[in-house]
Amino acid sequence: MNATQILIPAFENGDVLTRAEFERRYQLMPEHQKAELIEGQVYMAAAAVRAIHHGRPHSLIMGWLMTYEFSTPGVMVLDNTTVRLDLDNEPQPDALLRIEESCGGQSRVSEDDYIEGAPELIVEIAGSSASYDLHHKLQVYRRNGVREYLVWVVQEREFRWHLLEEGQYRLQQPNSSGVLESPFFPGLRLDATALLAGEMQQVLAVLQQGLSSPEHQDFVARLEEIKAGEG
Repeated sequence: MNATQILIPAFENGDVLTRAEFERRYQLMPEHQKAELIEGQVYMAAAAVRAIHHGRPHSLIMGWLMTYEFSTPGVMVLDNTTVRLDLDNEPQPDALLRIEESCGGQSRVSEDDYIEGAPELIVEIAGSSASYDLHHKLQVYRRNGVREYLVWVVQEREFRWHLLEEGQYRLQQPNSSGVLESPFFPGLRLDATALLAGEMQQVLAVLQQGLSSPEHQDFVARLEEIKAGEG
């Protein structure tokens, strides 16, 4: 071990740091290491990621979100991106969907290429309902104004889609067909039953119905008007 390596401060789960110190240390960590600052405390993910309990669900969610982005100019999907929410919280959610700043979004890309502010939708893949995704992080996202928070709870085989209303999260219920739909991103529909069954063609077919709806077309037009007005 050389002198430079000895001087690198190590992360440990439970470390209490300022956001500035957290970022300084994170920049010295190996690129594959994932760490988050939640309420001033460091949470580190395991270096190994399981296939069926995380990697596969994550991939399916990204495919669903990217399909929505391709048909919705003015929105941006990001994967495992650091988000500066406030001075005590810098999570790295599994996925997020945001409206671009030029189209009226509430977050922005900083000069050093991080997200600052609350994305409109955050998605996390949680192993179980005991995960901090459904406790500490949920409260952090609520307090910082994340409009929608979707958690895929893998072991319980369920989706929890939280909607921000009057400062509190309300849990959305699927319709009789098992479909959840975003109230903020018109056309973003999720066939939860099909996704749990691994029927991705059905998931995308239901999403396509949403993308073909008048509500989605109106949403795209509104984003274009906002962008043109700022230009």
